[in-house]
Parts: sequence; C-alpha cells; structure tokens
Amino acid sequence: MTRAAVPGLPSRHPIGEQLPAMYAEDDFAQRFTAGLDTVLAPVFATLDNLPSYFDPRLAPGDFLSWLATWVGGVDDPRWPLELRREAVAGAVELHRRRGTRRGLVDALRLILGVSAEVHGDGAATWSRTPGTPLPPPPAEEILVRVWPDRETTVDADRVRALVRTLCPVHTACRVEVLPGPPTHAEGDESHA
Repeated sequence: MTRAAVPGLPSRHPIGEQLPAMYAEDDFAQRFTAGLDTVLAPVFATLDNLPSYFDPRLAPGDFLSWLATWVGGVDDPRWPLELRREAVAGAVELHRRRGTRRGLVDALRLILGVSAEVHGDGAATWSRTPGTPLPPPPAEEILVRVWPDRETTVDADRVRALVRTLCPVHTACRVEVLPGPPTHAEGDESHA
C-alpha cells in the first residue's frame, strides 16, 4: 500500500505560496518547496479523502486487505475487486449470522461462489425461563447441499472445510455436492 510519488499530482497547499514575500521571487526556494510539494501531495490527497478509505465500496483496492483485517473479513487477492469489496462490506453481517442457516448459506456464496441450502436445525433453542427442558436430540445430522453458482465447479474439500468452521460445534453436518440447483416440491420451505 503506497501513496507516494504519484506523477503529476498537484498539491492543494503549495508551500511556495505560503513562504514570506521575500522568497516569492527566489527561484531556489520555489524549486526546493516544489520538490516538497511533490512528496507531500499524496499525503494531503489521502487525508482529504480519508473517509473514503474506511468505506470498502470506495477504498483503494490495495487498502482492502488491510481493511478486511479490521472487521475479520475474508479478502482473497485473486477475486475480482467488486467481490472483494462485497466481502469486506458484508463481513460484520456475516459474523452476526454465524451459526445460522442464513449465515452458512451467505458465507458459502460469498467465499466459495456456490449456492446452498441447509436442512435440519441442530435442535438449538433458548429460553428466558430457568429450568426449561432441553430440546430433544436432533434426529438427523444437518444436511448442507451445494451447487455451482458464481464458480463453474464446486471444490468439495473447500466446502467441507468451510462448513466445519461455520457450523455450530454441537452439530454434525454432512455436505452433498449437486451438479445444479435441486428441484423442490411445492411448499418446501427448507432452503435458505
């Protein structure tokens, strides 16, 4: 990430214009300060545009990797710039949804470029009332079906690794890789 030596970038605050009047006609002083203007112009440009650096949709591409580390986002330099921006912008929302069907489906779409649906719930529940009985044990494992979306193929090993990291620890998850979107019977609401 470099913001120095941008050829032809003018300074919005030329030092030569701010010197006392006796140096206004001094050729050496003006050339010397012009050299400093060249060095400082990128600094002023960065400071003038600082809010844009913190917006992943506007930040310079080389700044996105660093910005991703701030929000625990995924940034793969091999991705197209717009996808990298989307990943950083959506990182906080993905963290908020972690451990949910929607969070898993969104992460698989964003990180691996696959579509997915999740069947099963892992028998998770909560209550404000002390002593509430525990839910029954889950009847089956959670089934995660994936198929190509943004990518043309599905790397099953990468999908399984991501599902292992994102599924709640108390659940058993199984991954099925499909060649295309599954067909659902009318009224099937199990996909996310």
